[in-house]
Amino acid sequence: MTRVLVVDDQMLIRAGLAALLRAAPGMQVVGEAADGAQAVALAASERPDVVLMDVRMPGMDGITATGTILGLAAEPKPRIIILTTFDLDEYVYSALRAGAAGFLLKDTPPERLLTAVSTVAAGDMLFAPSVVCRLIEAYAHRAGGRAAMAPPGLDPLTNRELDVLRLVGQGLSNPEIAGRLVVSVATVKTHLNRTMAKLNLSSRAQAVVLAYESGLVIPGGAA
Repeated sequence: MTRVLVVDDQMLIRAGLAALLRAAPGMQVVGEAADGAQAVALAASERPDVVLMDVRMPGMDGITATGTILGLAAEPKPRIIILTTFDLDEYVYSALRAGAAGFLLKDTPPERLLTAVSTVAAGDMLFAPSVVCRLIEAYAHRAGGRAAMAPPGLDPLTNRELDVLRLVGQGLSNPEIAGRLVVSVATVKTHLNRTMAKLNLSSRAQAVVLAYESGLVIPGGAA
């Protein structure tokens, strides 16, 4: 069973999402929260596999709650999908920077939302089709200006870990990275896991963001 926490300040939306999940095979709703603070508390007590997180809520917003939940959680950390009606690059960037595994609009069809939950629960990233084409532009904009927070230094990484992080930032999958570096997929996973541990990253999405912010990947550069 995939254990899901639903977070939204609008009761009807929250109830609708919870009902959809309860009716789906293999899904279990372990809690519902109306704001970020409740989400943090429930995530700590219920340890969900996936969190559906609203962005704009009273008190603690969804982006802050995402970072807090991932910062406090023990391994395995929950996978967080940001749900919002606001299709804005800033939310995409901030959500991924905080460690979210995906970003979907609230008008996403039910079947796609259920697929999204299963996808991130399996360890993959997810992006709404309407924002994926602008995602790199958001990175480029931030990389060209002053970042919200200085990225951690890359000095702790070995040369091979830097290679893996660079290719992750360019959007390559683990099998593609393995082919590029002529190593096994298991070796790629080991290097990536060590990189994320050294840099205190919670998700592959954060690794992508860091690759751009640190200048390891140049926007518009060849993969």
